[in-house]
Amino acid sequence: MHQTFDAALGINLLHANQQGANHNRAHFDQWGITCFNIMSSPGAGKTALLEKTLEAIAPDYHVAVIEGDMTTELDADRLRQYGVPVIAINTGRSCHLDAKMVAGGLHRLEQDYDPAQFDLVLVENVGNLVCPAEFEVGEHQKVALLSITEGEDKPLKYPVMFQEADCLLITKTDLAPYLDVDIAQIIANVRQMNSHVTIIPISVKTGEGLEDWYEWVRSQVSSAVIPVGCS
Repeated sequence: MHQTFDAALGINLLHANQQGANHNRAHFDQWGITCFNIMSSPGAGKTALLEKTLEAIAPDYHVAVIEGDMTTELDADRLRQYGVPVIAINTGRSCHLDAKMVAGGLHRLEQDYDPAQFDLVLVENVGNLVCPAEFEVGEHQKVALLSITEGEDKPLKYPVMFQEADCLLITKTDLAPYLDVDIAQIIANVRQMNSHVTIIPISVKTGEGLEDWYEWVRSQVSSAVIPVGCS
C-alpha cells in the first residue's frame, strides 16, 4: 500500500492532498465542469476507451483531457487526434496523479482557454491499481476499468479501487471465449466491495456496452450543460 503518512515531518499526505482536491473541485464547480477520474492498472484499456468516448461525445460537449503518464506523451498524442485540448502530465517516478499535479494541468488549461467553455474534463490517471484510488484530484466521479485478462480476484486483492469507484467498466469482454474467466464472478466480487457501483461490461473492439457507457457519461454531466448545437 502507498505510504500515506510521513512520520518524520508529521504531515498527513492524504489530508494535504484532499485540501488540494477540494480546491480543484471548487474550480470545476465554479466553471460548470464535470470531472471524471479514470483509473486502472496498465493495459486495461483507458486510452482506447477515451478514443471511442471522444469520438462519440466530443461533437455534443466541450471536452478537455488531462493525461497522466510516468513518461512520454504517447497516449496524449493519440487523444489529440480527436481535436480536443489534451494537457499531458509526466509524473516521473510517481505512480499516480495527485491534486497538485492536476491543479497544474488546470492552470495550463486556463492559459490557453476559457475554462467556463468546457462541460467535461477527463483525467486519465497513471496505470496503477492501488495508488490512484487513494489520492483524489477534485473529480466528481471515479471511473475504474478492470480487464478480464487481469482475473476474477483483483477486486478482492485490491479493494480500494473498487470501493471508491462510481462506475466500473469490465473491459476486453471480446476475449472471454479464449480465457478461463467468469465475468459473473468478477461482478460478484466487485459487489462484495461496493454494492452501489454501476458496472458496465464493454469491448472497445466489438462495441459491446459502449452505448451504455456513453449514456452513463451523459447522465453525469451537469444538467445545466446544454449540448453543443442545441438551444
